[in-house]
Amino acid sequence: MNRIKQLLKLKDFYLATATGILILVAWTLEKAQIGPTYLYQLFALVAVALAGGPIVFGAIRGLLARQINVDELVSIAIIASIYVGEYLAAAIVAFIMALGSLLEEFTAERARHAISALLSLAPKTASVHKDGEFVDVPIEQVQIGDTVLVKPGENISIDGEVISGQSSANQASITGESIPVDKFVGHHVFAGTLNLSGALLVQTAKVGSETTLGKIIHLVEEAGESRAPIMRLADRWAKWFTPAILLLAIVVYLLTFDLVRAATVLIVACPCALILATPTAIVAAIGNAAKKGIIIKGGRYLEQASEVDTVIFDKTGTLTLGKPIVSDVLSLNGVPNNQILQMAAIAEKFSEHPLAGAVVQKALNENFDIPNPADFVNIPGRGVKAYFDGTNVLVGNKAFISEQRIPIETKAEQAIESYEAAGKTTLLVALDNELVGVLAVTDALKDTVLTSIEQLRKIGIKHISIFTGDNPQAAATISQQIQADDYFAQMLPDAKLEGVRKLQAEGKKVAIVGDGVNDAPALATADVGIAMGAAGTDVAIEAAPICLLTDDIEKIPMLFRLSKKTKRVILQNIIFFAIIFNAAALIASSLGELSPITGALVHNIGSVSVVLNSARLIRYV
Repeated sequence: MNRIKQLLKLKDFYLATATGILILVAWTLEKAQIGPTYLYQLFALVAVALAGGPIVFGAIRGLLARQINVDELVSIAIIASIYVGEYLAAAIVAFIMALGSLLEEFTAERARHAISALLSLAPKTASVHKDGEFVDVPIEQVQIGDTVLVKPGENISIDGEVISGQSSANQASITGESIPVDKFVGHHVFAGTLNLSGALLVQTAKVGSETTLGKIIHLVEEAGESRAPIMRLADRWAKWFTPAILLLAIVVYLLTFDLVRAATVLIVACPCALILATPTAIVAAIGNAAKKGIIIKGGRYLEQASEVDTVIFDKTGTLTLGKPIVSDVLSLNGVPNNQILQMAAIAEKFSEHPLAGAVVQKALNENFDIPNPADFVNIPGRGVKAYFDGTNVLVGNKAFISEQRIPIETKAEQAIESYEAAGKTTLLVALDNELVGVLAVTDALKDTVLTSIEQLRKIGIKHISIFTGDNPQAAATISQQIQADDYFAQMLPDAKLEGVRKLQAEGKKVAIVGDGVNDAPALATADVGIAMGAAGTDVAIEAAPICLLTDDIEKIPMLFRLSKKTKRVILQNIIFFAIIFNAAALIASSLGELSPITGALVHNIGSVSVVLNSARLIRYV
């Protein structure tokens, strides 16, 4: 039903329908010999005017602009058919061209539908708090800072921050992930996503085209209009092809004095399949990627991604979770692990350091109570001092414990050395000036990293590297875990930029995956820059030509698979349908084996085959 509605919206549908009816009437009048001859010819000429008129006007516009296009070929063929008295043939040629245009437009519309459908997800009105009550107003009237009520089951109309209530949201329209995400006070919500279970009060941050959804739609529409290098090559070839075919038609006529045969040559030789070969595939692939939360800003980036042989990963937040976790608790002097962890969490409770947060979170995961310490002192770069239940608690690095003149026994020294060799950070815990434990903190790999790296190897990525600002031990550990070809540690943004340039100088096609902010120079310099977790982050969306709206690294091999598949489809379109198929039809028409009608059918079979072949990319996984 939706496809029928899409079809009825296309103006070419009504044009083709009217032309088809006129041709059917003309054919019936001719075959049944009803009325004078000019009657069926009149119906045929009206059909030619309806379907052929736009083609002829297109040819005239092209000539006035001093541009030769395919409309000239079809126009000459139609006029030649009328000249030799083949009125019905001229009408059928025009009708078949209109029908082909309709099928192409319909299939292209289906490819764009995945994007345009996103527009309908954002409600046209919002329930805004005004003068002590909530009033429904058009979304255009919602202002930044307004409080919006979102009821369960409603699509969210704005980007903003939850200020009251709790719920869960289906963010598939933004991230491509259908698993609901819990929303509490302080969490961000996005326009176009579905509020599921509870009412939310949201403070408006962005409206309309400024929302993440609005930016995504704009970027994808813009991407569909950008031209890949292979597309420009096809256009240049088509530009020279048209005069060559005109010359061939003249030669055929001079050799055979058969104007109908020459007209057929013009019809079958139109390079429509060549012109459609690339843009139809690009639009379908970009639409598919957008549904999966991958925003590709242009066809050229999709094409470049298919040629990548080297992928550079930033470590923190890309390969790893981006937040530290306590991985090990070592007990010293017989103090139980749970006591060490609980006392450390109490001491760190008021610290804002990420490592302190990891300790507190670990204790919460173990269901420990974490009361407030009676006293708390934070020593930047060292650790914390706290007092709880009659006990002095110290938590910090080795230098901090040494400064407090607390002995560090051999077992602790060996553990510290072992943990740090594995790329972990250590925190020492002392109670009443006695060292009682060592905590090891690490930034763990994401669950899907290893399978994603394996998939990248399988699809032809030859070199995988890690660029990180972290210490060499941490970089080496992650590199070993994912079996990277090399790694570079303690890199500032300019060093990452130089690293990309060095690899490019070696002849490698380089993609870099980063956070889109700190890695911006390298993202802009690489052949393909990919920003991860860009949803809701304007800087990230602008920083890289390709954006992943989630932190799901599995989308990286998915992107490269899609790019390679797209290139294969484009080559299939060009080689099989635009060159081999058209060449065979051209030879057949030159030898007189095709009439203008069958020539038009054959021509459109090639064009529609290109569109249908490209449409496979819409559902490619």
